[in-house]
Amino acid sequence: MERLKTWVINLDRAPERLARIRGQLERLGLPFTRLSAVDARQMTPAQKALLDEAAYRRKHGMAPVWGELGCYLSHVAVMRDFLAGDAEFALVLEDDVLLHDSLPAVLQGLMAHSGRWDAVKLSAVHRGTPVKVLEVAPGHHLAVMLSRVTGSSAYLMNRKAAAAWVREPGGLLPMQLPYDHVFDQGWRFGMKFRLVTPTPCGHDDQIETTIVSPPGAPRKFHWSKRFSTYTYRLGNELRRLGYGVTNALREKLGG
Repeated sequence: MERLKTWVINLDRAPERLARIRGQLERLGLPFTRLSAVDARQMTPAQKALLDEAAYRRKHGMAPVWGELGCYLSHVAVMRDFLAGDAEFALVLEDDVLLHDSLPAVLQGLMAHSGRWDAVKLSAVHRGTPVKVLEVAPGHHLAVMLSRVTGSSAYLMNRKAAAAWVREPGGLLPMQLPYDHVFDQGWRFGMKFRLVTPTPCGHDDQIETTIVSPPGAPRKFHWSKRFSTYTYRLGNELRRLGYGVTNALREKLGG
């Protein structure tokens, strides 16, 4: 594990969440570095300027909330910290993740086959129609996704992925979608983006989200004002499918 460094994204005002994940990591023997998350309550004008609100509304069909931008910028901060150091791989964890006992074995298996991926999701909200290509630990396979998998509570990345995400222009900034809707676009960033199935991490349902909408009007736009969103999502999922099929064939053919 000396090639790996682990980051936990945690708000300063959430020490109980840090204690919860610290216990899990200590149980699994995984040392970690805490990243002080960007807090929506203390966001600077420069940070707020990194949101492309018009594009967000057009692509996502909702009004953005500052907590999403804080989450987004926190992940970018981890990438920059990773690239500033000498670790070969980075495990990124949000502090509401639930770590299963199989995680260390999965990490070892992924690092042993590091040429097969640039970034790997270790948790998932949707199944993703996975095409299994390699067993990396008993019962756990590296897979290519053919459909959407949201969630960003746990993933592994190499330096190529981090560099692609933070490059200017063409990287993740400015924010135009929630983080978990964009960072897995392997076709856009020129990387091998994969999933481990079944995932060795999940979401801790006993922890409530810190990303909340302000009171008032519904955040989601009426369907009649979401046509640009439907168009974007259709195109995005067609690109995802094409990327997935192409990558699955390459894996099957040994390329």
